[in-house]
Amino acid sequence: MQDVTHAPHTHGPHHDPHIEGHFESTETVRDIVIGLSDGLTVPFALAAGLSGAVASSHIVVLAGLAEIAAGSIAMGLGGYLAAKGDAEHYASEKIREEREIVERTHDEEEEIYEIFEQYSVDRTSAAPVLDALKQNPAAWVDFMMRFELGLEEPARNRAHRSALTIAASYIAGGLIPLLPYMLVADNLTALKLSVVITLLALAIFGALKGKLVGTGWLRSAIQTVMIGGAAAAAAYTLARLLNSKSN
Repeated sequence: MQDVTHAPHTHGPHHDPHIEGHFESTETVRDIVIGLSDGLTVPFALAAGLSGAVASSHIVVLAGLAEIAAGSIAMGLGGYLAAKGDAEHYASEKIREEREIVERTHDEEEEIYEIFEQYSVDRTSAAPVLDALKQNPAAWVDFMMRFELGLEEPARNRAHRSALTIAASYIAGGLIPLLPYMLVADNLTALKLSVVITLLALAIFGALKGKLVGTGWLRSAIQTVMIGGAAAAAAYTLARLLNSKSN
């Protein structure tokens, strides 16, 4: 879930190396966050809503499992198509850049100078870098992809990995709110246990997410619990109202 790059920096013979730890698995974490957040929230809201309309835990479990199956497939497919689209977009832009450094060399050179101007590097200082890039067209294209277009080359297996990660995370998250209904026959008791367990899981998940991305564990935990709890409360209230009117 987390890849850390260690880059030693030495500033002299008498200094200990400075090790930098950078969090790099942003895409994987994003997929896990997407899958878990929806997996915890949607089945939780569905189970709570059904609990307000039916008295059978068995029905809640069956409906919940069906939703998890459908949701994991839909979410996984969405992740696959999104990653596939990113890869296709990168490939098309790379072909365009490869053509432009040949057909519009002067314009591309000016774009290099413009990029360096954003970092307060004048043309004289940037000229040696441009000359070096012109000697290596592949590096020139890669430089333009990164700094002009802001695009990083996706991993070759990114689409399949994204689909599996999101789907698996959705299933793992979705089973948590359904677990009490599988173990407890009384629907109301199962609902109360589901609320406690799922809100706790949401809090832990939110805290871990905040810790990983650096947004603050407490703030992230509170936001995640509030969103999940609000969705479940709205679904439960709506189901109760519709059930009372139908009766």
